[in-house]
Amino acid sequence: MVTTKAPEDAYTAEPFVPERGGLTALRKAAAECRGCPLHRDATQTVFGTGDTDARVLIVGEQPGDQEDRQGKPFVGPAGRLLDRALAEAGIDPAQTYVTNAVKHFKFTLPHSRLRSSGGTPIAPGKRRIHKAPSLREMTACGPWLAAELALVDPELIVVLGATAGKALLGSSFRVTQQRGTLLEEEIHGRQARVVATIHPSAALRADDREAVYQGLVSDLKVAARALG
Repeated sequence: MVTTKAPEDAYTAEPFVPERGGLTALRKAAAECRGCPLHRDATQTVFGTGDTDARVLIVGEQPGDQEDRQGKPFVGPAGRLLDRALAEAGIDPAQTYVTNAVKHFKFTLPHSRLRSSGGTPIAPGKRRIHKAPSLREMTACGPWLAAELALVDPELIVVLGATAGKALLGSSFRVTQQRGTLLEEEIHGRQARVVATIHPSAALRADDREAVYQGLVSDLKVAARALG
C-alpha cells in the first residue's frame, strides 16, 4: 500500500503560491496554504497588508492572538506601538507594507491546574500563549515572503526582532548586534537594504518600557534617513 504524504509534511508553501496576480491573488491563495502544520490550529492565514507601492516593507515574526482572530497583521498592542514609533521616526505607517515571516499563529495553551480541594482538573483557559516558530516553519513560509517582496519591490526592509531576522538574514543574525545599522543583503534572490530592530512587543514586555521604546524609535530613524 502506497501512502501519500500530506502537503504540510513537505514543509514548503511553494506549491500554493500563484505564478501571477497581485496582492488579492496572493492573499486568496495563501488562505488555502497547507505548506506546514501550523495551519491546523490557527484560525486563519494572516497575510501582509498595506501599500503595494510602499517604499518600506516591514517584516515581523508571526501573527499574534488578535491578528489570528482578525486576519490582519499588527492589529494588536504591538501593532499600535509600531505605528506610533514609525510616525515618531518620520515614516508614515499608511505608506508601508507590513507582513510576517510566518503567516499562521503558533501557540500553546496553559497547562491544566488542579483544584486544591479535590484535585479535579480545571479546563485550560482560552488564553493562547505565543510560541516561536521553528526554522522549518519559517523556511516553509519563505515563498510567500518572496512573493510579497517581488510585488512590493521596496526600497528598504525593516526587520522586527530576532526570529524575523533569522528568517530573512540567516541563523547567524543577532538583533542585539545588528540593530540600527543599514545593511546590504541578498534576500530571496534580491539585493536589499535592511534595517533591523527589536519587535515592538519587546517594549511592551520591558521593565523600562520608555527606554526600550526610544531605542526602537532610534533604529527606525536610521531607516527614515536611509530613505532620504
